[in-house]
This record gives sequence, structure tokens and C-alpha cells, in this order.
Amino acid sequence: MGGLTMDQAFVQAPEHRPKPTMTEATGIPLIDLSPLIADGGDAAAVDALAAEVGAASRDWGFFVVVGHGVPAETVASATAAQRAFFALPPERKAAVRRSEAEPLGYYESEHTKNVRDWKEVFDLVSREPPPPAAVADGELVFQNKEALEEYAKAMEELAFKLLELISRSLKLRPDRLHGFFKDQTTFIRLNHYPPCPSPDLALGVGRHKDGGALTILYQDDVGGLDVRRRSDGEWVRVRPVPDSFIINVGDLIQPVEELMSEDDPPRYNPYNWGEFFSTRKNSNFKKLNVENIQIAHFKKSLVLA
Repeated sequence: MGGLTMDQAFVQAPEHRPKPTMTEATGIPLIDLSPLIADGGDAAAVDALAAEVGAASRDWGFFVVVGHGVPAETVASATAAQRAFFALPPERKAAVRRSEAEPLGYYESEHTKNVRDWKEVFDLVSREPPPPAAVADGELVFQNKEALEEYAKAMEELAFKLLELISRSLKLRPDRLHGFFKDQTTFIRLNHYPPCPSPDLALGVGRHKDGGALTILYQDDVGGLDVRRRSDGEWVRVRPVPDSFIINVGDLIQPVEELMSEDDPPRYNPYNWGEFFSTRKNSNFKKLNVENIQIAHFKKSLVLA
């Protein structure tokens, strides 16, 4: 992060600071999607996978997938492009720095829960070419766009396969959720967590819930991902699994119309996703006096008669 020194903006509240030691998570669902790929949709195999995904989504809210069909070379090429970009001098990365007016590109001052993250990111959309590469000193600042476009396409294909499995687990037709993503806001985020001078005070990214539908996360062998265990509320470390992706079921996945009834009425008030998304993104550029917007803020109050 360009030689930044630790200042108060990065310091987590005492109750949210990293623990000196972290327990490794056990029991996290590891789901092999290869039957879905190899069998070409064999009904029994797909139903079994759907049951696994449904259980993992209910009990954990996330799971690890292997046998997903994403070529190893696609991941390797995207990872190489990412490392090459973050290795550039700060002034060259700053040439493609994002802003509220231009929300795609490089950023190193993001806030989570109103505390600055110790990380660098580069955001690009998956359905259009990445933002034009800026020129600095006569050279392209960001290269290998094709590798990232290929990776984005593979992630979108995997996401729709997972949505189909989630739909099946809810006894809905496989493509039931697809229509919600015709005009989507899917984006790819490249994350870089530089060595921190005070790792006992700061976090690469603070505690949070993802507001979208699905997050597909590739974790390298360095690790560092912590999740909050639902059973006891403890934070535990997710061990990197080679050739895997971590799937986080985001807050946007809530009951659809067919799953509601008088006994199970809507649990959330209506909201506009575009307004929610833009408000959430704009909060990354400044420290607020209140928590940044969450899907949970739209939850209906439970009244017992």
C-alpha cells in the first residue's frame, strides 16, 4: 500500500481486533461438483448435489466447492494478471484509481464498518470489457485484460450452476432464479492484502455480510479468511483447499413468492436493489456516522399476537 504507516483510521475497536491465535474451522461443507460436470446433468446426481448445497446454505451460509469445471489455467492466468498489477509502483496504480464518478478501477482507501481496510482492490464488471487501461510513462498500467475477462465468464457460468442447485434444493424449477439476473450488477474484485506493520490492530477487511446473491471467492495458499461460526458465534479460520472456490450465500437470497404463505409471510420490506447497491458502494468512499446500509435493515419486525 505504498509505504503507508499505521494511523488511527485503520485501528479496529478492541472487540473486533484480530486474535493472537485463530482456531481452524472444522466441518465446513466441501462439495464436489464433478458429477454435475461429468454426468451432464444426471438427475440423481444433481438432486444429491442440490441437497448438499441446500443443507450447507441453511446450516452455514457458505461452503467450499471442488470439481467445479473451471480450468486451472484460467485461474492461474487471472492470478498472474492480478499479481502483476498490484506489484506496480503506487503512482501507476493511481492512474486508474476509481472515484464516486468512476466506480471501477483501483482503490486503496475502502472502509468496512467505518474502519479503513488494510488492502488494495481493483474492481471490474463481468459483462463488459474492463475500464480502458490508462497510460503512464508510455506503458499500459493494466494489462492481461483477456485473462480477467475469461475468468469473469467462468465465474458467471459457475454462479448460474449454483443458482440452479439452490433452486432445486428449494423444490423450484432449476432456472427459477435466473430471471432476477438479466440486468445484473455482477463484478469482479481483485484483492491484495500487503504486509501490515501492526497486524494486531488492523484487518485486511473488517467483519461484514455480503449483500448480493452469491460471492465466489478464490483464496490462494496464504489464507487468512475468517468466518463466524453460527453455532457459537466464534470466528474461525478457513483453511485454503487447492483448486477450490468458497461460496458465500449473500443476503439477497431470500424466500421467493412460491415459498411464502399465510403461515410464512414475507420477512422483508420491498426495496430497490439499484438504490441499495449504489448507496452501499458510495459508503466505501467516506467514513459514516452510522453503519453502512445492509439488507437486514429492511427486515420486518416480528409481532406476536
